[in-house]
Amino acid sequence: MAWRHFTLVAFFLLAGVGLVARVVYLNVTERQFLIDQGERRSIKSQEIPAHRGVIYDRFGEPLAVSTPVMAVYANLREGELDQDDRRALCVTLELDCQRLSRRLAQHRDSRFLYLARGVAVDVAEELAALKLPGIGFLKEYRRFYPAGESTAHVVGLTDIDDQGIEGIELSFDAQLQGEAGRKVVLKDRSGQVIKELDYADPARFGADLTLSLDLRLQFLAYRELKSAVQSHRAKAGSLVMLDVATGEILALVNQPAFNPNEPVASLEGLRNRAATDIYEPGSTMKPFTILAALKSGRYERHTMIDTSPFYIGRKRVHDPAERGEISLETALKKSSQTAIARVALDLGERAVFDVLSEAGVGEYLGTGLHGEVVGKLTDDGLERPIAHTTLAYGYGLAITPLQLADAYMMLANGGIRRPVSVLRQAEAPAGYRVFDEHFVHQVVQMMEGVTARGGTAPGAHIEGFRVAGKTGTIRKVVAGAYDDGQHAAWFAGMAPATAPRIVTVVLIDEPQGEDFSGGKVAAPVFGRVMARTMHLLGVPPDAQPEQALAGVGY
Repeated sequence: MAWRHFTLVAFFLLAGVGLVARVVYLNVTERQFLIDQGERRSIKSQEIPAHRGVIYDRFGEPLAVSTPVMAVYANLREGELDQDDRRALCVTLELDCQRLSRRLAQHRDSRFLYLARGVAVDVAEELAALKLPGIGFLKEYRRFYPAGESTAHVVGLTDIDDQGIEGIELSFDAQLQGEAGRKVVLKDRSGQVIKELDYADPARFGADLTLSLDLRLQFLAYRELKSAVQSHRAKAGSLVMLDVATGEILALVNQPAFNPNEPVASLEGLRNRAATDIYEPGSTMKPFTILAALKSGRYERHTMIDTSPFYIGRKRVHDPAERGEISLETALKKSSQTAIARVALDLGERAVFDVLSEAGVGEYLGTGLHGEVVGKLTDDGLERPIAHTTLAYGYGLAITPLQLADAYMMLANGGIRRPVSVLRQAEAPAGYRVFDEHFVHQVVQMMEGVTARGGTAPGAHIEGFRVAGKTGTIRKVVAGAYDDGQHAAWFAGMAPATAPRIVTVVLIDEPQGEDFSGGKVAAPVFGRVMARTMHLLGVPPDAQPEQALAGVGY
Protein backbone atom coordinates (compact mmCIF):
# COMPACT_ATOMS: atom_id res chain seq x y z
CA MET A 1 0.00 0.00 0.00
CA ALA A 2 3.01 2.25 0.49
CA TRP A 3 3.45 2.55 -3.26
CA ARG A 4 0.00 4.21 -3.51
CA HIS A 5 1.05 6.81 -0.98
CA PHE A 6 4.26 7.59 -2.84
CA THR A 7 2.44 7.60 -6.19
CA LEU A 8 -0.08 10.18 -4.92
CA VAL A 9 2.67 12.33 -3.42
CA ALA A 10 4.65 12.13 -6.63
CA PHE A 11 1.58 13.15 -8.65
CA PHE A 12 1.02 16.24 -6.57
CA LEU A 13 4.71 17.12 -6.67
CA LEU A 14 4.73 16.80 -10.46
CA ALA A 15 1.53 18.88 -10.69
CA GLY A 16 3.04 21.55 -8.46
CA VAL A 17 6.25 21.59 -10.49
CA GLY A 18 4.21 21.82 -13.69
CA LEU A 19 2.14 24.69 -12.29
CA VAL A 20 5.22 26.58 -11.16
CA ALA A 21 6.82 25.96 -14.53
CA ARG A 22 3.71 27.29 -16.26
CA VAL A 23 3.66 30.39 -14.09
CA VAL A 24 7.36 30.99 -14.75
CA TYR A 25 6.82 30.40 -18.46
CA LEU A 26 3.88 32.81 -18.64
CA ASN A 27 5.70 35.37 -16.50
CA VAL A 28 8.64 35.30 -18.87
CA THR A 29 6.98 34.93 -22.26
CA GLU A 30 3.44 36.38 -21.75
CA ARG A 31 4.04 38.94 -19.03
CA GLN A 32 3.00 42.05 -20.97
CA PHE A 33 0.00 40.31 -22.47
CA LEU A 34 -1.28 39.29 -19.05
CA ILE A 35 -0.70 42.75 -17.61
CA ASP A 36 -2.61 44.34 -20.52
CA GLN A 37 -5.50 41.91 -20.11
CA GLY A 38 -5.70 42.55 -16.38
CA GLU A 39 -5.64 46.29 -16.80
CA ARG A 40 -8.25 46.11 -19.54
CA ARG A 41 -10.62 44.42 -17.10
CA SER A 42 -9.93 46.57 -14.05
CA ILE A 43 -8.41 49.90 -15.13
CA LYS A 44 -10.86 52.15 -16.94
CA SER A 45 -11.01 55.64 -18.36
CA GLN A 46 -13.92 57.59 -16.89
CA GLU A 47 -15.40 60.94 -17.92
CA ILE A 48 -15.24 63.86 -15.49
CA PRO A 49 -18.40 65.91 -16.13
CA ALA A 50 -17.83 69.63 -16.65
CA HIS A 51 -19.62 72.04 -14.33
CA ARG A 52 -21.94 74.22 -16.45
CA GLY A 53 -21.47 77.96 -16.03
CA VAL A 54 -23.79 79.94 -13.78
CA ILE A 55 -26.19 82.50 -15.28
CA TYR A 56 -26.62 85.66 -13.19
CA ASP A 57 -28.81 88.73 -13.33
CA ARG A 58 -27.12 92.14 -13.55
CA PHE A 59 -26.62 92.30 -9.76
CA GLY A 60 -25.23 88.80 -9.33
CA GLU A 61 -28.45 87.00 -8.42
CA PRO A 62 -28.25 83.42 -9.77
CA LEU A 63 -30.78 82.61 -12.47
CA ALA A 64 -29.43 79.16 -13.45
CA VAL A 65 -27.09 76.96 -11.39
CA SER A 66 -25.90 73.36 -11.69
CA THR A 67 -26.36 71.10 -8.69
CA PRO A 68 -24.65 67.69 -8.33
CA VAL A 69 -26.91 64.67 -8.76
CA MET A 70 -26.37 60.98 -9.50
CA ALA A 71 -27.33 58.67 -12.32
CA VAL A 72 -28.19 55.10 -11.29
CA TYR A 73 -27.42 52.30 -13.73
CA ALA A 74 -27.44 48.50 -13.79
CA ASN A 75 -24.80 46.11 -15.14
CA LEU A 76 -26.97 43.04 -15.62
CA ARG A 77 -23.99 40.80 -16.38
CA GLU A 78 -22.57 41.38 -12.92
CA GLY A 79 -25.52 40.01 -11.03
CA GLU A 80 -29.23 39.36 -11.11
CA LEU A 81 -31.66 41.37 -9.05
CA ASP A 82 -34.11 39.15 -7.18
CA GLN A 83 -37.63 40.21 -6.28
CA ASP A 84 -36.60 41.77 -2.97
CA ASP A 85 -33.78 43.70 -4.67
CA ARG A 86 -36.16 45.07 -7.28
CA ARG A 87 -38.69 46.09 -4.66
CA ALA A 88 -36.01 47.94 -2.69
CA LEU A 89 -34.85 49.64 -5.90
CA CYS A 90 -38.38 50.74 -6.79
CA VAL A 91 -39.13 52.07 -3.32
CA THR A 92 -35.89 54.04 -3.06
CA LEU A 93 -36.05 55.53 -6.57
CA GLU A 94 -39.87 55.79 -6.66
CA LEU A 95 -40.09 53.66 -9.81
CA ASP A 96 -42.92 51.57 -11.20
CA CYS A 97 -41.93 47.98 -10.37
CA GLN A 98 -43.76 46.38 -13.28
CA ARG A 99 -42.17 48.74 -15.76
CA LEU A 100 -38.75 48.19 -14.18
CA SER A 101 -39.13 44.41 -14.43
CA ARG A 102 -40.02 44.67 -18.10
CA ARG A 103 -36.97 46.85 -18.82
CA LEU A 104 -34.64 44.52 -16.96
CA ALA A 105 -36.04 41.55 -18.89
CA GLN A 106 -35.65 43.32 -22.24
CA HIS A 107 -32.01 44.22 -21.49
CA ARG A 108 -30.93 41.15 -19.52
CA ASP A 109 -27.56 41.00 -21.29
CA SER A 110 -26.79 44.72 -21.03
CA ARG A 111 -23.64 45.91 -19.30
CA PHE A 112 -25.08 49.41 -18.87
CA LEU A 113 -28.73 50.34 -18.42
CA TYR A 114 -29.86 53.67 -16.97
CA LEU A 115 -32.42 53.17 -14.23
CA ALA A 116 -32.77 56.80 -13.12
CA ARG A 117 -31.18 60.17 -13.88
CA GLY A 118 -30.96 63.28 -11.74
CA VAL A 119 -31.22 61.36 -8.46
CA ALA A 120 -30.53 63.40 -5.34
CA VAL A 121 -27.18 62.58 -3.74
CA ASP A 122 -28.72 61.51 -0.40
CA VAL A 123 -31.10 59.13 -2.20
CA ALA A 124 -28.19 57.65 -4.16
CA GLU A 125 -26.24 57.15 -0.94
CA GLU A 126 -29.23 55.40 0.61
CA LEU A 127 -29.42 53.08 -2.39
CA ALA A 128 -25.66 52.42 -2.38
CA ALA A 129 -25.88 51.27 1.23
CA LEU A 130 -28.16 48.42 0.12
CA LYS A 131 -25.29 46.98 -1.99
CA LEU A 132 -27.57 45.61 -4.68
CA PRO A 133 -25.80 43.43 -7.28
CA GLY A 134 -24.85 45.18 -10.51
CA ILE A 135 -26.10 48.62 -9.41
CA GLY A 136 -23.68 51.47 -10.10
CA PHE A 137 -23.63 55.26 -9.88
CA LEU A 138 -22.34 58.11 -12.02
CA LYS A 139 -21.92 61.72 -10.96
CA GLU A 140 -23.67 64.32 -13.12
CA TYR A 141 -25.27 67.75 -12.81
CA ARG A 142 -28.82 68.99 -12.95
CA ARG A 143 -29.81 72.59 -13.76
CA PHE A 144 -31.83 74.54 -11.20
CA TYR A 145 -33.59 77.85 -11.88
CA PRO A 146 -34.17 79.86 -8.69
CA ALA A 147 -36.48 82.43 -10.34
CA GLY A 148 -38.66 79.76 -11.93
CA GLU A 149 -41.29 80.93 -14.41
CA SER A 150 -40.46 84.61 -14.15
CA THR A 151 -37.20 84.33 -16.12
CA ALA A 152 -37.96 81.15 -18.06
CA HIS A 153 -38.31 82.68 -21.53
CA VAL A 154 -35.02 84.52 -21.29
CA VAL A 155 -32.87 81.98 -19.44
CA GLY A 156 -34.41 78.90 -21.08
CA LEU A 157 -33.58 75.38 -19.93
CA THR A 158 -31.37 72.33 -20.52
CA ASP A 159 -32.16 68.70 -21.27
CA ILE A 160 -31.35 65.70 -19.09
CA ASP A 161 -27.80 65.64 -20.48
CA ASP A 162 -27.26 69.27 -19.36
CA GLN A 163 -27.31 70.60 -22.94
CA GLY A 164 -29.12 73.87 -23.65
CA ILE A 165 -32.40 73.49 -25.54
CA GLU A 166 -34.12 76.87 -25.02
CA GLY A 167 -33.29 80.50 -24.35
CA ILE A 168 -29.87 81.70 -23.23
CA GLU A 169 -29.04 78.11 -22.27
CA LEU A 170 -29.23 77.25 -25.98
CA SER A 171 -27.90 80.40 -27.67
CA PHE A 172 -24.84 80.51 -25.37
CA ASP A 173 -24.55 76.75 -24.89
CA ALA A 174 -20.95 76.56 -26.18
CA GLN A 175 -19.72 79.03 -23.55
CA LEU A 176 -21.79 77.62 -20.70
CA GLN A 177 -21.19 73.89 -21.05
CA GLY A 178 -17.36 73.74 -20.86
CA GLU A 179 -15.51 70.51 -21.73
CA ALA A 180 -15.60 67.18 -19.91
CA GLY A 181 -12.32 65.72 -18.60
CA ARG A 182 -11.03 62.15 -18.25
CA LYS A 183 -9.59 60.20 -15.33
CA VAL A 184 -8.13 56.70 -14.97
CA VAL A 185 -9.73 54.58 -12.25
CA LEU A 186 -9.36 51.08 -10.83
CA LYS A 187 -12.65 49.15 -10.69
CA ASP A 188 -13.66 45.91 -9.02
CA ARG A 189 -15.47 43.13 -10.86
CA SER A 190 -18.87 44.73 -10.15
CA GLY A 191 -17.76 47.95 -11.83
CA GLN A 192 -17.42 50.06 -8.67
CA VAL A 193 -14.50 52.48 -8.50
CA ILE A 194 -11.91 51.32 -5.97
CA LYS A 195 -9.26 53.94 -6.58
CA GLU A 196 -8.61 56.94 -8.81
CA LEU A 197 -5.22 56.35 -10.43
CA ASP A 198 -4.62 59.40 -12.62
CA TYR A 199 -6.25 62.52 -14.06
CA ALA A 200 -5.55 62.27 -17.77
CA ASP A 201 -7.41 65.42 -18.81
CA PRO A 202 -8.94 67.84 -16.28
CA ALA A 203 -12.45 69.16 -16.91
CA ARG A 204 -12.80 72.74 -18.11
CA PHE A 205 -15.70 74.41 -16.36
CA GLY A 206 -18.16 76.44 -18.42
CA ALA A 207 -18.01 80.23 -18.41
CA ASP A 208 -20.45 82.21 -16.26
CA LEU A 209 -22.81 84.69 -17.93
CA THR A 210 -24.17 87.94 -16.51
CA LEU A 211 -27.41 88.98 -18.12
CA SER A 212 -28.79 92.51 -18.35
CA LEU A 213 -31.97 91.49 -16.49
CA ASP A 214 -32.82 93.16 -13.21
CA LEU A 215 -34.51 90.37 -11.25
CA ARG A 216 -36.56 92.87 -9.23
CA LEU A 217 -38.06 94.38 -12.38
CA GLN A 218 -38.44 90.95 -13.95
CA PHE A 219 -40.57 89.74 -11.02
CA LEU A 220 -42.61 92.93 -11.13
CA ALA A 221 -43.24 92.70 -14.88
CA TYR A 222 -44.08 88.99 -14.65
CA ARG A 223 -46.62 89.53 -11.87
CA GLU A 224 -48.41 92.43 -13.57
CA LEU A 225 -48.49 90.83 -17.02
CA LYS A 226 -49.82 87.52 -15.68
CA SER A 227 -52.51 89.34 -13.74
CA ALA A 228 -53.58 91.33 -16.81
CA VAL A 229 -53.70 88.29 -19.10
CA GLN A 230 -55.81 86.40 -16.58
CA SER A 231 -58.18 89.27 -15.79
CA HIS A 232 -58.83 89.99 -19.48
CA ARG A 233 -58.97 86.25 -20.33
CA ALA A 234 -56.42 86.93 -23.05
CA LYS A 235 -54.71 84.38 -25.24
CA ALA A 236 -51.20 85.66 -24.49
CA GLY A 237 -49.15 88.70 -23.51
CA SER A 238 -45.65 90.13 -23.62
CA LEU A 239 -43.76 92.91 -21.85
CA VAL A 240 -40.32 94.27 -22.74
CA MET A 241 -38.38 96.86 -20.73
CA LEU A 242 -35.20 98.53 -22.05
CA ASP A 243 -32.60 100.78 -20.46
CA VAL A 244 -32.51 103.83 -22.73
CA ALA A 245 -28.87 104.69 -22.04
CA THR A 246 -27.40 101.23 -22.67
CA GLY A 247 -29.92 99.26 -24.75
CA GLU A 248 -29.95 96.54 -22.10
CA ILE A 249 -33.04 94.40 -21.62
CA LEU A 250 -34.00 94.96 -17.98
CA ALA A 251 -37.11 92.79 -18.10
CA LEU A 252 -38.73 90.52 -20.66
CA VAL A 253 -41.72 88.35 -19.81
CA ASN A 254 -44.44 86.43 -21.63
CA GLN A 255 -47.67 84.65 -20.91
CA PRO A 256 -48.26 81.75 -21.05
CA ALA A 257 -45.02 80.73 -19.36
CA PHE A 258 -43.49 77.50 -18.04
CA ASN A 259 -41.58 76.31 -15.00
CA PRO A 260 -38.10 75.20 -16.09
CA ASN A 261 -37.69 73.22 -12.86
CA GLU A 262 -40.54 70.87 -13.80
CA PRO A 263 -41.26 68.70 -16.86
CA VAL A 264 -42.68 70.94 -19.58
CA ALA A 265 -46.37 70.11 -19.96
CA SER A 266 -47.10 72.19 -23.06
CA LEU A 267 -44.95 73.47 -25.92
CA GLU A 268 -47.24 76.51 -26.14
CA GLY A 269 -45.65 78.03 -23.06
CA LEU A 270 -42.09 77.63 -24.38
CA ARG A 271 -42.28 80.39 -27.01
CA ASN A 272 -40.51 83.63 -26.21
CA ARG A 273 -43.30 85.58 -27.90
CA ALA A 274 -41.66 88.96 -27.31
CA ALA A 275 -38.88 87.98 -29.72
CA THR A 276 -40.52 85.36 -31.95
CA ASP A 277 -44.12 86.45 -32.62
CA ILE A 278 -44.88 89.30 -35.03
CA TYR A 279 -47.99 91.49 -34.98
CA GLU A 280 -49.18 94.55 -36.84
CA PRO A 281 -48.28 97.43 -34.52
CA GLY A 282 -51.30 99.61 -35.30
CA SER A 283 -51.36 103.14 -33.95
CA THR A 284 -48.04 102.72 -32.11
CA MET A 285 -46.54 103.68 -35.51
CA LYS A 286 -48.27 107.08 -35.59
CA PRO A 287 -45.39 108.89 -33.79
CA PHE A 288 -43.17 107.91 -36.73
CA THR A 289 -45.70 109.36 -39.18
CA ILE A 290 -45.64 112.55 -37.10
CA LEU A 291 -41.84 112.50 -37.30
CA ALA A 292 -42.04 112.16 -41.10
CA ALA A 293 -44.40 115.14 -41.19
CA LEU A 294 -42.07 117.33 -39.10
CA LYS A 295 -39.06 116.26 -41.18
CA SER A 296 -40.81 117.34 -44.36
CA GLY A 297 -40.89 120.95 -43.16
CA ARG A 298 -44.53 121.21 -44.19
CA TYR A 299 -45.99 120.51 -40.74
CA GLU A 300 -45.59 121.82 -37.21
CA ARG A 301 -47.17 120.53 -34.04
CA HIS A 302 -49.97 123.11 -34.29
CA THR A 303 -50.69 122.64 -38.00
CA MET A 304 -54.45 122.13 -38.43
CA ILE A 305 -55.77 119.03 -40.23
CA ASP A 306 -59.28 118.24 -41.45
CA THR A 307 -60.67 115.07 -39.87
CA SER A 308 -63.90 114.74 -41.83
CA PRO A 309 -64.39 111.24 -43.32
CA PHE A 310 -63.15 110.57 -46.84
CA TYR A 311 -62.55 107.70 -49.24
CA ILE A 312 -59.39 106.14 -50.59
CA GLY A 313 -60.72 104.10 -53.45
CA ARG A 314 -63.57 102.15 -51.89
CA LYS A 315 -62.23 102.32 -48.33
CA ARG A 316 -63.87 104.89 -46.06
CA VAL A 317 -61.45 106.49 -43.60
CA HIS A 318 -63.16 107.91 -40.51
CA ASP A 319 -62.81 108.46 -36.76
CA PRO A 320 -65.23 107.24 -34.07
CA ALA A 321 -66.23 110.87 -33.42
CA GLU A 322 -66.45 113.96 -35.60
CA ARG A 323 -63.74 116.43 -34.54
CA GLY A 324 -63.58 118.88 -37.43
CA GLU A 325 -60.16 120.48 -37.74
CA ILE A 326 -57.56 119.50 -35.15
CA SER A 327 -53.85 120.13 -34.73
CA LEU A 328 -51.15 117.59 -35.54
CA GLU A 329 -50.49 117.30 -31.80
CA THR A 330 -54.16 116.61 -31.06
CA ALA A 331 -54.26 114.07 -33.87
CA LEU A 332 -51.64 112.05 -31.99
CA LYS A 333 -53.28 112.59 -28.62
CA LYS A 334 -56.67 111.42 -29.90
CA SER A 335 -55.13 108.83 -32.28
CA SER A 336 -57.08 110.25 -35.22
CA GLN A 337 -57.01 107.80 -38.10
CA THR A 338 -58.39 110.41 -40.50
CA ALA A 339 -55.82 113.08 -39.67
CA ILE A 340 -52.89 110.65 -39.93
CA ALA A 341 -54.20 109.31 -43.24
CA ARG A 342 -54.47 112.84 -44.69
CA VAL A 343 -50.91 113.59 -43.57
CA ALA A 344 -49.62 110.38 -45.18
CA LEU A 345 -51.36 111.17 -48.48
CA ASP A 346 -49.96 114.67 -48.45
CA LEU A 347 -46.38 113.53 -47.72
CA GLY A 348 -46.22 111.08 -50.60
CA GLU A 349 -45.74 107.37 -51.04
CA ARG A 350 -42.28 106.80 -49.47
CA ALA A 351 -42.12 109.39 -46.70
CA VAL A 352 -43.45 107.23 -43.86
CA PHE A 353 -41.77 104.06 -45.14
CA ASP A 354 -38.38 105.80 -45.25
CA VAL A 355 -38.73 106.99 -41.64
CA LEU A 356 -39.70 103.51 -40.47
CA SER A 357 -36.75 102.02 -42.33
CA GLU A 358 -34.29 104.52 -40.88
CA ALA A 359 -35.70 103.84 -37.41
CA GLY A 360 -34.92 100.14 -37.89
CA VAL A 361 -38.54 99.05 -37.50
CA GLY A 362 -38.70 95.27 -37.86
CA GLU A 363 -34.95 94.71 -38.20
CA TYR A 364 -33.20 91.67 -36.77
CA LEU A 365 -31.67 92.96 -33.54
CA GLY A 366 -29.18 90.22 -32.70
CA THR A 367 -29.82 90.46 -28.97
CA GLY A 368 -28.68 86.93 -28.18
CA LEU A 369 -32.23 85.72 -27.49
CA HIS A 370 -32.93 82.36 -29.07
CA GLY A 371 -35.53 82.33 -31.87
CA GLU A 372 -35.47 86.06 -32.55
CA VAL A 373 -37.12 86.79 -35.90
CA VAL A 374 -37.09 89.53 -38.51
CA GLY A 375 -40.15 91.75 -38.83
CA LYS A 376 -41.99 92.47 -42.07
CA LEU A 377 -41.62 95.91 -43.64
CA THR A 378 -41.69 96.19 -47.42
CA ASP A 379 -42.07 98.95 -49.97
CA ASP A 380 -44.00 96.71 -52.35
CA GLY A 381 -47.18 98.43 -53.50
CA LEU A 382 -46.41 101.83 -51.98
CA GLU A 383 -47.45 103.46 -55.23
CA ARG A 384 -51.03 102.64 -54.25
CA PRO A 385 -52.44 105.36 -51.93
CA ILE A 386 -54.17 102.81 -49.69
CA ALA A 387 -50.84 101.02 -49.04
CA HIS A 388 -48.79 103.98 -47.84
CA THR A 389 -51.79 105.40 -45.97
CA THR A 390 -52.45 102.25 -43.92
CA LEU A 391 -48.71 101.99 -43.26
CA ALA A 392 -48.92 105.40 -41.60
CA TYR A 393 -51.25 104.05 -38.91
CA GLY A 394 -49.56 100.71 -38.44
CA TYR A 395 -51.09 98.24 -40.87
CA GLY A 396 -49.29 96.40 -43.65
CA LEU A 397 -46.19 95.71 -41.53
CA ALA A 398 -45.49 93.32 -38.65
CA ILE A 399 -42.99 93.46 -35.80
CA THR A 400 -42.25 91.83 -32.45
CA PRO A 401 -42.74 93.60 -29.10
CA LEU A 402 -38.94 93.63 -28.75
CA GLN A 403 -38.53 95.40 -32.11
CA LEU A 404 -41.15 97.98 -31.16
CA ALA A 405 -39.27 98.64 -27.92
CA ASP A 406 -36.09 99.16 -29.95
CA ALA A 407 -37.81 101.71 -32.21
CA TYR A 408 -39.19 103.62 -29.20
CA MET A 409 -35.76 103.55 -27.56
CA MET A 410 -34.52 105.52 -30.56
CA LEU A 411 -37.19 108.17 -29.85
CA ALA A 412 -36.23 108.19 -26.16
CA ASN A 413 -32.58 108.73 -27.15
CA GLY A 414 -33.40 111.83 -29.17
CA GLY A 415 -32.92 110.14 -32.55
CA ILE A 416 -29.89 107.96 -31.70
CA ARG A 417 -30.01 104.20 -32.28
CA ARG A 418 -28.17 101.82 -29.97
CA PRO A 419 -27.91 98.02 -30.11
CA VAL A 420 -30.16 96.00 -27.82
CA SER A 421 -28.53 93.33 -25.67
CA VAL A 422 -29.55 90.66 -23.18
CA LEU A 423 -26.02 90.64 -21.70
CA ARG A 424 -24.94 93.22 -19.17
CA GLN A 425 -22.82 95.94 -20.78
CA ALA A 426 -19.68 97.23 -19.07
CA GLU A 427 -20.35 100.62 -20.66
CA ALA A 428 -22.96 102.14 -22.91
CA PRO A 429 -22.37 101.04 -26.52
CA ALA A 430 -21.79 103.69 -29.13
CA GLY A 431 -24.89 104.77 -30.98
CA TYR A 432 -25.45 106.60 -34.23
CA ARG A 433 -27.85 109.38 -35.10
CA VAL A 434 -30.69 108.65 -37.52
CA PHE A 435 -32.97 111.67 -36.94
CA ASP A 436 -32.58 115.31 -35.99
CA GLU A 437 -32.87 115.70 -32.22
CA HIS A 438 -35.16 118.74 -32.54
CA PHE A 439 -37.82 116.82 -34.45
CA VAL A 440 -37.64 113.77 -32.20
CA HIS A 441 -38.03 115.87 -29.06
CA GLN A 442 -41.13 117.45 -30.54
CA VAL A 443 -42.61 114.02 -31.19
CA VAL A 444 -41.90 112.91 -27.60
CA GLN A 445 -43.51 116.11 -26.33
CA MET A 446 -46.64 115.41 -28.35
CA MET A 447 -46.69 111.80 -27.09
CA GLU A 448 -47.12 113.14 -23.55
CA GLY A 449 -50.66 114.14 -24.50
CA VAL A 450 -51.57 110.47 -25.02
CA THR A 451 -51.22 109.75 -21.27
CA ALA A 452 -52.78 113.03 -20.16
CA ARG A 453 -56.44 113.97 -19.62
CA GLY A 454 -58.33 113.51 -22.85
CA GLY A 455 -55.67 111.22 -24.32
CA THR A 456 -56.21 107.61 -25.26
CA ALA A 457 -54.13 106.23 -22.34
CA PRO A 458 -54.62 108.04 -19.03
CA GLY A 459 -54.14 104.62 -17.42
CA ALA A 460 -50.43 104.89 -18.27
CA HIS A 461 -50.10 108.01 -16.09
CA ILE A 462 -47.54 107.83 -13.26
CA GLU A 463 -47.96 110.16 -10.31
CA GLY A 464 -45.26 112.83 -10.35
CA PHE A 465 -43.81 111.79 -13.69
CA ARG A 466 -44.31 112.96 -17.23
CA VAL A 467 -44.97 109.95 -19.44
CA ALA A 468 -44.78 109.81 -23.23
CA GLY A 469 -46.31 106.92 -25.12
CA LYS A 470 -48.78 105.66 -27.66
CA THR A 471 -51.60 103.14 -27.71
CA GLY A 472 -52.39 100.66 -30.45
CA THR A 473 -55.45 98.49 -30.97
CA ILE A 474 -55.37 96.19 -33.99
CA ARG A 475 -57.81 93.81 -35.54
CA LYS A 476 -56.18 90.46 -36.17
CA VAL A 477 -56.22 88.67 -39.47
CA VAL A 478 -58.27 85.46 -39.41
CA ALA A 479 -58.67 83.31 -42.54
CA GLY A 480 -57.19 86.06 -44.69
CA ALA A 481 -59.45 88.88 -43.48
CA TYR A 482 -59.52 91.28 -40.54
CA ASP A 483 -61.75 89.99 -37.76
CA ASP A 484 -63.67 92.59 -35.74
CA GLY A 485 -63.90 90.11 -32.87
CA GLN A 486 -60.19 89.45 -32.33
CA HIS A 487 -57.77 92.17 -31.29
CA ALA A 488 -54.32 92.79 -29.92
CA ALA A 489 -53.82 95.69 -27.51
CA TRP A 490 -50.52 97.63 -27.46
CA PHE A 491 -48.98 100.33 -25.36
CA ALA A 492 -45.44 101.60 -25.87
CA GLY A 493 -43.97 104.41 -23.83
CA MET A 494 -41.13 105.97 -21.88
CA ALA A 495 -40.51 107.75 -18.59
CA PRO A 496 -39.60 110.25 -17.32
CA ALA A 497 -40.45 112.12 -20.52
CA THR A 498 -38.07 115.03 -19.88
CA ALA A 499 -35.05 112.69 -19.87
CA PRO A 500 -36.24 109.13 -20.61
CA ARG A 501 -34.60 106.37 -18.58
CA ILE A 502 -36.83 103.41 -19.40
CA VAL A 503 -38.81 102.29 -22.45
CA THR A 504 -41.51 99.67 -21.93
CA VAL A 505 -43.78 97.91 -24.42
CA VAL A 506 -46.86 95.94 -23.39
CA LEU A 507 -48.86 93.65 -25.68
CA ILE A 508 -52.04 91.81 -24.67
CA ASP A 509 -53.11 89.35 -27.37
CA GLU A 510 -56.84 88.70 -27.85
CA PRO A 511 -58.29 90.20 -24.66
CA GLN A 512 -61.90 89.18 -24.08
CA GLY A 513 -64.79 91.34 -22.93
CA GLU A 514 -65.92 94.88 -23.66
CA ASP A 515 -62.50 96.41 -23.01
CA PHE A 516 -60.00 95.39 -25.67
CA SER A 517 -58.24 98.64 -26.60
CA GLY A 518 -54.62 99.45 -25.92
CA GLY A 519 -55.66 102.32 -23.66
CA LYS A 520 -57.92 100.15 -21.51
CA VAL A 521 -55.96 96.89 -21.46
CA ALA A 522 -52.23 97.47 -22.07
CA ALA A 523 -51.71 101.04 -20.80
CA PRO A 524 -52.66 100.28 -17.14
CA VAL A 525 -50.09 97.45 -17.08
CA PHE A 526 -47.48 99.92 -18.29
CA GLY A 527 -48.55 102.43 -15.64
CA ARG A 528 -48.31 99.98 -12.74
CA VAL A 529 -45.01 98.48 -13.85
CA MET A 530 -43.35 101.80 -14.61
CA ALA A 531 -44.52 103.48 -11.39
CA ARG A 532 -42.83 100.77 -9.35
CA THR A 533 -39.80 100.77 -11.65
CA MET A 534 -39.21 104.49 -11.15
CA HIS A 535 -39.28 103.89 -7.39
CA LEU A 536 -36.96 100.87 -7.47
CA LEU A 537 -34.42 102.65 -9.68
CA GLY A 538 -34.57 105.81 -7.60
CA VAL A 539 -35.55 108.02 -10.55
CA PRO A 540 -36.51 111.50 -9.32
CA PRO A 541 -39.95 112.82 -10.36
CA ASP A 542 -39.85 115.29 -13.25
CA ALA A 543 -43.26 116.95 -12.93
CA GLN A 544 -45.90 118.04 -10.50
CA PRO A 545 -48.98 115.78 -10.59
CA GLU A 546 -51.13 118.40 -12.26
CA GLN A 547 -48.48 118.93 -14.95
CA ALA A 548 -48.20 115.25 -15.71
CA LEU A 549 -51.96 114.85 -16.01
CA ALA A 550 -52.26 117.89 -18.23
CA GLY A 551 -49.54 116.69 -20.58
CA VAL A 552 -47.47 119.88 -20.42
CA GLY A 553 -44.52 119.82 -22.85
CA TYR A 554 -40.93 120.74 -22.06
